[in-house]
Amino acid sequence: MQKKAEETIKKLIEKDPLLKPYEEHLIQRNLKYEETKQKIISQEISLIKFASAYRYFGFQRITNGIIFREWAPNATEMSLVGEFNGWDPTKHICIKDEYGVFSVIVEDQGEPKQPQIRDDSKIKIRMKTKSGEELYRIPVWSRRTTQDLGNPLFEGKFVNENKYKFVSRSPRKAVLEGGLRIYEAHVGMSSKEPKVSSYNEFRKDILPYIAQLGYNCVQLMAIMEHPYYASFGYQITHPFAPSSRFGSIEDLKLLIDEAHARKLLVILDIVHSHVSMNVEDGINKFDGTDYQYFHSGKKGIHPIWDSRLFNYAKYEVLRLLLSNARYWVEEFNFDGLRFDGVTSMMYSHHGINHEFNSYDDYFDTKFQSNADLDGIVYLMLVNDLVHSLDPSLITIAEDVSGYPGLCLKLDQGGIGFDYRFAMNIPDLWKNLLKSKKDENWNIGDIVGSLLNRRTGEKVIAYAECHDQALVGDKTISFWLMDKYMYKGMSILDPISPQVSRGISLHKIIRLITFSLGGDAYLNFMGNEFGHPEWIDFPREQNSNSFHFCRRRWDLAQDPLLRYHHLLNFDTAMLRLDAEYHLFSNPFVKIISVHEDKKLLFFERSDSFIFLFNFHPSESYTDYRLGSSWQGKFVDILNTDLISFGGFDRLKNGSEYFTENKSWNERPYSLKVYLPSRVAIVLKLIA
Repeated sequence: MQKKAEETIKKLIEKDPLLKPYEEHLIQRNLKYEETKQKIISQEISLIKFASAYRYFGFQRITNGIIFREWAPNATEMSLVGEFNGWDPTKHICIKDEYGVFSVIVEDQGEPKQPQIRDDSKIKIRMKTKSGEELYRIPVWSRRTTQDLGNPLFEGKFVNENKYKFVSRSPRKAVLEGGLRIYEAHVGMSSKEPKVSSYNEFRKDILPYIAQLGYNCVQLMAIMEHPYYASFGYQITHPFAPSSRFGSIEDLKLLIDEAHARKLLVILDIVHSHVSMNVEDGINKFDGTDYQYFHSGKKGIHPIWDSRLFNYAKYEVLRLLLSNARYWVEEFNFDGLRFDGVTSMMYSHHGINHEFNSYDDYFDTKFQSNADLDGIVYLMLVNDLVHSLDPSLITIAEDVSGYPGLCLKLDQGGIGFDYRFAMNIPDLWKNLLKSKKDENWNIGDIVGSLLNRRTGEKVIAYAECHDQALVGDKTISFWLMDKYMYKGMSILDPISPQVSRGISLHKIIRLITFSLGGDAYLNFMGNEFGHPEWIDFPREQNSNSFHFCRRRWDLAQDPLLRYHHLLNFDTAMLRLDAEYHLFSNPFVKIISVHEDKKLLFFERSDSFIFLFNFHPSESYTDYRLGSSWQGKFVDILNTDLISFGGFDRLKNGSEYFTENKSWNERPYSLKVYLPSRVAIVLKLIA
């Protein structure tokens, strides 16, 4: 194993020689991964079999009834109680084995034989601990928990055998031949009505809309069960239970099946970085200890999130989390997993108040302080598992640190993710919009930030996601137009300078992010048309109002409002990848950056030239720019069309011909008209 680890890290250092001083650390990291994997294989046959524990623990159907199993090493007694046995702890007493696993069989009864436990009936575990404490808990492996009206605590519910049979095959192979265009969505707030929407409503109303826009992937947020709605799904209580506030397990499966029928992939936002502090309806202190699944004491509590932190060194934690990843992929047909809070998992400081300015911030030659090797090894194992189940499954890391090799394959010395979020890009736009007028933007700095990514590691570009839409922050449209979004969006009134600027820059920001920022693109639900309101979940501070916890689809559907212009542009922009597979050919070469004139030109793929004029007032006639290619170019997209909220100074489909005149260090050149605050995409067609 030592030799294998050394050979693997050698490949990584060949890709990035700056990692050479940290070679010993990286070898030890990979050696720990290999040793952990080998330990699992020696005891469980394979990583995949190890991750099948969701078919063993919890409630499982057997020939003569239902067997229940739960790991609770600190418990001395355990009984299964519920509506089925009148909550009597003496009727179904569990037996404990040498590993701390309790089990009991609930035999079928009657003629013909029927399960004693009714589907969707309430159920719990009653335990006694070594200290004599009596505890009632919801089983850790529960697949359904619900909240009753008037009672904020979740109740565990019994779920019988899987009733749903998938009909549609995943279009994953076909979609991944092109690029990912991800629509980030929250089921609960997806209605225009002030309420909690459902899986079925999302399936019927939102999936067709997403497909029509040109997105090919839906990233579902807040699916894992969470008691506090306003946590956006990040304070989970039961990792195997899909949120019941949106509907049933079968409803979610039907949603995913319908998405596949519409040629949409579905990715789950999976939370393995922390869980809710809740005890009575969570897995925190499940068996009376604070260390069953987590680090004990302060080390086991995230100081900002106020949540419990897993101890990834523990064998049963690996079993739980790896099984959870397999469960969502196999039982629900998710096409991939987007791992939340990866930075917190990889560093002992969790990324809190920590800058990542040099490789010293990622590694430590003494194998202490910065890197959490157990957390990193878990991420390597889960990527190994997921891609062993199916190499086409997608894993995405939400990491703010930019950890080297995060999105390189395991056999190349990486952590194994397919994509990482380009989290620097929304920060770029927020800082510019917050601190500088656009006439003072430095175009070179913008380009440098958008291209700032590691060679060979794929990133998902986005101008904003749900983070920027939440109360406490602002969306790009709100930074740009503020109060004018409420009184200046009617096409029946003359457009104000504020709205004109906002609409123009909203399109330019999105197009440059889309075309220069990464290998895939993401947008949060509603931001495609410049949603005017932030997200404010119902909570005590707003009198539990749903007014700002919804999406105003009606605004984009109204032809008398300018929101539909932004929607039209978003659809046209996505078509660049849908029709021309822009993300499949990552070649980008800058032609020119002109700071004084606020101009940017670059070549993309093998036949495109992108032109951006950020200047607030200057337009340029017969402006010459260089081209690597000779022939006729056609304007296939420009932001100035009337249908996009522009002024029609440029006509879509305009033709431009190169001349045998070298320019910008290129053999050919062409002349173009560049109106102010406009972007153009030219395609070579002959």
